[in-house]
Amino acid sequence: MKIFQRAQRSLFGEILDWMLTPLLLLWPVSLALTWLVAQNLANKPFDRALVYNAQALAQFLHVGPDRRVRFNLPGPASELLRADDSDNVYYQVLGVRGEFLSGERDLPPPPERDPDEPAIESPDEAHLRDTEFRGLPVRVAHLWVQIEGMRQPALVQVAETREKRSVLATEIIKGVMLPQFVILPLAVLLVWLALLRGIKPLAELEERIRARKPDDLSPLDDHAVPQEVGPLVASVNDLLTRLKDSVATQKRFLADAAHQLKTPLAGLRMQADLAQREESSAEDLKQSLLQIERASVRATHTVNQLLALARAEGSGAPLETQPCDLARLTIETVQDAVPRALERRIDLGYDGPNPGSPELILPGNPTLLKEMIRNMVDNAINYAPSPDEEPGVITVRVFNDSATYAPVIQVEDNGPGIPAHDRERVFEPFYRALGTNVDGTGLGLPIVLEIARQHGAEVSVDDAHPGERRPGARFTVRFGVGSAN
Repeated sequence: MKIFQRAQRSLFGEILDWMLTPLLLLWPVSLALTWLVAQNLANKPFDRALVYNAQALAQFLHVGPDRRVRFNLPGPASELLRADDSDNVYYQVLGVRGEFLSGERDLPPPPERDPDEPAIESPDEAHLRDTEFRGLPVRVAHLWVQIEGMRQPALVQVAETREKRSVLATEIIKGVMLPQFVILPLAVLLVWLALLRGIKPLAELEERIRARKPDDLSPLDDHAVPQEVGPLVASVNDLLTRLKDSVATQKRFLADAAHQLKTPLAGLRMQADLAQREESSAEDLKQSLLQIERASVRATHTVNQLLALARAEGSGAPLETQPCDLARLTIETVQDAVPRALERRIDLGYDGPNPGSPELILPGNPTLLKEMIRNMVDNAINYAPSPDEEPGVITVRVFNDSATYAPVIQVEDNGPGIPAHDRERVFEPFYRALGTNVDGTGLGLPIVLEIARQHGAEVSVDDAHPGERRPGARFTVRFGVGSAN
């Protein structure tokens, strides 16, 4: 039952409901129990008087000369029974054979007595019952009196209406319930005030958060909040830390991107200015247009790489996956890269099973996986030796690791390789190893790392041909070793 119903769920209202609902439900139960207790308490003193009257009447039973039971009630004793201003008192005396001796003839008889039950001789063993007499509820005390010399007992009954009892029970209930009408609202008020005091730290926390500047991502003070709110504040602090890192990464990424785009755009402007000179010859104009083409290609490649990295990093949403055939994706990517490899006279080959191998099918995003393989192949083409030095050779492998039974993709070349101290830094955006004259953006390998991370894979790099003059580089992507997003 919701006492304080709200359109929006409130912690304050929820606690108040769970505290006040049982209290208000138990209140009628308390009323009923109080009524029963009051009735019992009201009966006790008047029951004792009723039993006393029955015992007193039993004293006037005796056996006459004719061996018959007689009952002689003095006048003052009869008046004493009727001296009550609130209730009517009735009595009945029956002999040992059930004959009427005195009192009210039509007074309801008690339940039938078991013949084997001994007659009551002790005055403390009177029986009490509730019944009706002449249309009024009455309380009756009856005694089975064993008379000396008689085999069967005589019966004495005294009945009294219940007016005094009802008045006393009502007074008891008033004395108990009236204070509750004052205590209950007071209890509700105290509960309300206690809850307001209890959730005050939450309101103070809200004020501190609202008072923060938009660029303030520092952690919240978890020492000034209750222990129960500590995990929530810790979670918020963890979110703020990750958000701060994300904002810092974005700022750094945008600064680096602006710097990378500045060079090709400046080259475009310079070549356009050169082409517009009056003294420029046709050959100069042709050369400027060629440089403009190269700069535009570089700018386009940089923008595509930036978009690919942004797509790989995503928005934190779960990755949409489907069964992906790594062999098929790798073969298609290698085929797409063949024209560029032929242009640079590089031997580009694929080493692996045909499409459809069950061990090379895993859940993933095919677009991102192809982008990862393409960047690995492009990186190898960029760093493969030129035809003037020695033939460039690039091998793309796909196989199932016999130790882990997980798919593996490898791309190796016979280029200059990557020094050990640079192997971690090459996965940073826009970083390129010193001493290389390769035209690139430095975004390919970060894209590879991010896509592999999203697919629960691990990327490593080592020498393809250790000990040789050109050790080359081997990039290995092992699936099934991390946790996919």
